[in-house]
Amino acid sequence: MNRNLAMEFVRVTEMAAIASARLMGRGDEKAADQAAVDAMRSMLDSVDCDATVVIGEGERDEAPMLYIGEKVGTKQGPKLEIALDPLEGTTICAIGGPNAISVMAIAESGGMLHAPDTYMLKIAAGRDCKGILDIRLSATENLKRIADVKKARVADLTAVILDRPRHKDLIEEVRAAGARIHLIGDGDVSAAIATANPDSGIDVLFGIGGAPEGVIAAAALQCLGGEFQGILQFRNEREIERARAMGMADSKKVYQIDDLARGNLMFCATGVTDGNFLDGVRFKSWGATTHSLVMRSESGTIRHIRAEHHFDKKPRY
Repeated sequence: MNRNLAMEFVRVTEMAAIASARLMGRGDEKAADQAAVDAMRSMLDSVDCDATVVIGEGERDEAPMLYIGEKVGTKQGPKLEIALDPLEGTTICAIGGPNAISVMAIAESGGMLHAPDTYMLKIAAGRDCKGILDIRLSATENLKRIADVKKARVADLTAVILDRPRHKDLIEEVRAAGARIHLIGDGDVSAAIATANPDSGIDVLFGIGGAPEGVIAAAALQCLGGEFQGILQFRNEREIERARAMGMADSKKVYQIDDLARGNLMFCATGVTDGNFLDGVRFKSWGATTHSLVMRSESGTIRHIRAEHHFDKKPRY
């Protein structure tokens, strides 16, 4: 995959972030998400690639744009697979909260799991936890393993967990084990990435979130050298049937990080609102500034890009 494509794809997340940031704090989740989708879809067609959306806004009958299976790009260039979330944290953006981002993961053909639209039990951590986690074990046991490898006490660790009723028992267990907890309302891709950032104060992610977001998070952690495991959690018979048609109906299978995202990967994210690792969009009299993260698994390069967008020279914005 041409490394220059990374700069092309970050332009896509920048445009989606700017579009959704205009609606930050306005209380309209759907409008913010639609603005991001429209901007991302428009910008993708300027990228020289022949790409297929493998994780997007839903099935073709559910989403008019960026649906699963949609072809994007100029059709001139490498065949790629794209997993995307134009606005990860729609509720966050609508209320003006932290850690809303526009995000994309890109792989060569066959490089990403085509995850069904269901839930996934997840565990994620940074580079020092590679090979020591086991999602089949309790949170207590995994915390002990993380503490051992970090040469710390469990009481020194912080776990990030989505604040949902389904996590009541998990939260109680982590507290009983002695670890600290950072509860989040939305945005577990950002949370998973934070586990691989030594300055974030987050050591591990536990809990159930969206399976598509799990694949995006796994791609990011591959670029960062981190660890991720997941188990699909089906909510009803319809989801089981859909997964069976995709060859993924085993509800006990542990998906390792290489099962979810592998090979030559790129990851791009642009902050919509201020967060743990990205600043949000700032509007100026002349345009806007953005802060983006661009990573490649092949080289291990991690770039932070701060850009100025002058709207008089960019009418599309």
